[in-house]
Amino acid sequence: MLIINDLSIRMAGRLLIEHASLTLPAGTKAGLVGRNGTGKTTLFRAITGEFPAETGSIQMPRNTRIGQVAQEAPGTEEPLIEIVLAADTERARLVAEERTATDPDRIAEIHMRLADIDAHSAEARAATILAGLGFDQDAQRRPASSFSGGWRMRVALAAVLFAEPDLLLLDEPTNYLDLEGTLWLENYVAKYPHTVLLISHDRDLLNRAVSSIVHLDQKKLTFWRGGYDQFERQRAEQQALQEKQRTKQEAARKHMQAFVDRFRAKASKARQAQSRIKALERMAPIAALVRDDAKPFHFPEPVKTVASPIVAIQGGAVGYQPGKPVLKQLTLRIDADDRIALLGANGNGKSTFAKLLSGRLPMETGTKTVAPGLKVSMFAQHQLDDLRPEESPIEHVRRMMPDAPEPKVRARVAQMGLGTDKMSTAAKDLSGGEKARLLMGLSAFEGPNLFILDEPTNHLDIDSRQELVEALNEFPGAVVLISHDRHLIEATVDRLWLVRDGRVAPFEGDLTDYRQEILGDAGDRRERREADRASKADRRREAAQRRAALEPLAKQIKATEALMERLRKRIDGIETKLADPQLYEKQPKAASDLAKERSDLSTALASHEETWLSLSAEYEEGMAE
Repeated sequence: MLIINDLSIRMAGRLLIEHASLTLPAGTKAGLVGRNGTGKTTLFRAITGEFPAETGSIQMPRNTRIGQVAQEAPGTEEPLIEIVLAADTERARLVAEERTATDPDRIAEIHMRLADIDAHSAEARAATILAGLGFDQDAQRRPASSFSGGWRMRVALAAVLFAEPDLLLLDEPTNYLDLEGTLWLENYVAKYPHTVLLISHDRDLLNRAVSSIVHLDQKKLTFWRGGYDQFERQRAEQQALQEKQRTKQEAARKHMQAFVDRFRAKASKARQAQSRIKALERMAPIAALVRDDAKPFHFPEPVKTVASPIVAIQGGAVGYQPGKPVLKQLTLRIDADDRIALLGANGNGKSTFAKLLSGRLPMETGTKTVAPGLKVSMFAQHQLDDLRPEESPIEHVRRMMPDAPEPKVRARVAQMGLGTDKMSTAAKDLSGGEKARLLMGLSAFEGPNLFILDEPTNHLDIDSRQELVEALNEFPGAVVLISHDRHLIEATVDRLWLVRDGRVAPFEGDLTDYRQEILGDAGDRRERREADRASKADRRREAAQRRAALEPLAKQIKATEALMERLRKRIDGIETKLADPQLYEKQPKAASDLAKERSDLSTALASHEETWLSLSAEYEEGMAE
């Protein structure tokens, strides 16, 4: 369990979190959301003890193991599999001791502990995690130094997942993943056996991988049950109700104030006037909603329309070394109104194909025909390094329109979603999201007919991603999109192309079909159906005989389960009450009593769970005979 009580955090003189409280029961999977710059990452640092709190406390059970992705990706000569295995420090220590131990009793203890932590399956588990994050068997044996920074960050993620900490902190883990890796991580987090707190702006990940949302807003932490869509709906309803109550209260205040102003000096009405003055003083004002809406994107329309097909490729091949094409046998066309998303794991050639379309890579063989006057623009995250660090957004834009008056330059910067407070800020001092807005605006500055975007959502918060969706839907030209954000893909494109095995071909299906293909859902279901058809009658008859013999044991298990369920419901009810910060302020004794009762109930629940496990093991053994 993670308990945050009356926490305040200040960074560089700026108060990020003020007297915030939160309780996360053990096993909770929660998404931590909030606008960029509100202090989410700083809160993680406070939880791990890296950053001091100004007031309040953060409490966890003793010996809680906290895990988060290392800030520096491993770049050693060790193979990836060994780096991941070393993340389980207890296993690594025991294995090393086993090699040198001579005392038979100690050797036996080591073997027992290794068995308890399932050390013998460690390499298989590590390999499964690495494979899910995009490393095949050969890559797992290569040294980390042979991979780029983004791929090394995946290794760091694999290491923390393998260690299985009691509290897993993940800060934007999908920034270094492709769609395939994101789908795998979503499935992994949803089944993770311990507590997870996840910072993400990926709407689908927050809908599928977590069951609750922690919202950091106006320096406070608020807990919401359900995924992101449910949180957004509930919050909108709460805001509408709050605004309605505020309007109603304002009307009541005006009415009472008018009575006071009119009759305060009139002797016959003085008592009523004083009564209303006291009522006004007791009436705590309902705060007006603070709007912090994301700035919109705006992409200029193409100056000149072009006829379809705008790009046509016949028998094409492209690569970086002569005779070694990354993609070959390319035969396809793109029309003026196409909206296409490129699917496929990183390393299969999506970015190579994007560079071919943008003219940054020449064709090796085949023919490529483009429409006369076609204007192509491309945005890619790595281009953020191309911004001039000392120049402001205004100076960047002025280079594009040197003869324009200052108001027009500023208006163009504003269209990129950068406010007046950011227009004169040096690029090096802009946030990642602000840099992305500037670069995206510069990329589409002249109104392209074909706009190619390679992972445009990294560093953008959820609201900004929604603004990007609307801007792309309003943009009249063609769009080719590479993204791990499924919401962006589903909301903006109508064609899916799969880049795999050196080919680019239409994918016949939607993202749900692709998810099933990546995670093997379809194959698993097929295998289960085939297994069920084999000897069904025999299996049913044998199972019925075993169940009859084990019926008394089954009743005992069922009774224990019912008792455990009652205890869990009571614990959940207590934790819901303890999650209310006002309880500690208004009824500290009640809070203390509830905490003690929760502790006693948890102890009882643990005891019954041990009984249940023992009975279940006996039952399963009997059923297996």
